[in-house]
Amino acid sequence: MRRRLIAILMGSILAGLAAGPAAAAVISNPVAEFSGLDKITGRITDFDVYIGETVQFGALQITPRVCYTRPAGEAQRTSVFVEVDQISLQGTIKRIFTGWMFADSPALNAVDHPVYDVWLVNCKPSSDIPPPAKD
Repeated sequence: MRRRLIAILMGSILAGLAAGPAAAAVISNPVAEFSGLDKITGRITDFDVYIGETVQFGALQITPRVCYTRPAGEAQRTSVFVEVDQISLQGTIKRIFTGWMFADSPALNAVDHPVYDVWLVNCKPSSDIPPPAKD
């Protein structure tokens, strides 16, 4: 039921993003800024992830695929398409979330994990963290 409600709400938001003249301009950013909560310790960690890079937060691996913002002067919509995997104690990896996160609606985050919460804070053109090495 919760996932269905989230899917309906996200569909409504995406429809709103696609409708009207404000949807014409989007900026694709190379860095997604996330916050993560460890529910056991209560510790919140902020971290930057380059698009296409995978970063581990606790037992989760977070891989953003695109991170969009809008130009100044337009209604701000900051969104990321992200994949989140969980690593078990046995080392197996299971995808627990694939979809959109919105900085202005962190409650719509559909990462359902008993220990960790992860949400999008912002999309950025650069980071203090060096980019991943190219092969």
